[in-house]
Amino acid sequence: MAKLKDLLTARRGRRSTAALLLALVLAAGAGAAAWYAHDESHRRDVAVRQSLAAAPAAAQAIFSYDYRSFDASTSNARAFITGDFAAEYAKTTAALKSNAVAEQAIVRAEVSATGVVTASAQSVDLLLYVNQYRRNTNITGEKVDQNRVVLTMVPADGTWKVSHAVAL
Repeated sequence: MAKLKDLLTARRGRRSTAALLLALVLAAGAGAAAWYAHDESHRRDVAVRQSLAAAPAAAQAIFSYDYRSFDASTSNARAFITGDFAAEYAKTTAALKSNAVAEQAIVRAEVSATGVVTASAQSVDLLLYVNQYRRNTNITGEKVDQNRVVLTMVPADGTWKVSHAVAL
């Protein structure tokens, strides 16, 4: 009878030890998951702040041009662009140049508001309200076009650059 009692006590001890080990493993897993979520949240917040800071200058450069210095305007904008969007921008501005020169077009873009659409540590989609002030030979005075644009910002070359743009 004593042996049976000792055997049951030993089994209870092993079960308690196993339960304690399982609880420790679960607690460590929960702690690791919480740390990862906090770290990812922090990296996302940094990405949002940095992309929001970079977006107005990028939008101004990309959506502005002056027929008198068209090549310099578009060259300046390329510093804010990365990836496939660089080729798309080059193609669009090449097609635009002859009309801009013929109409003596001057377009000055200003961002009036920004907001975050989606964000991760690697990519941020921003909604920008962009006013474009235009002058050309076809209009009297200055005309204001109010546009909404979603810019996808990604880290590249140590800063946040535009990898995609969609007008709404």
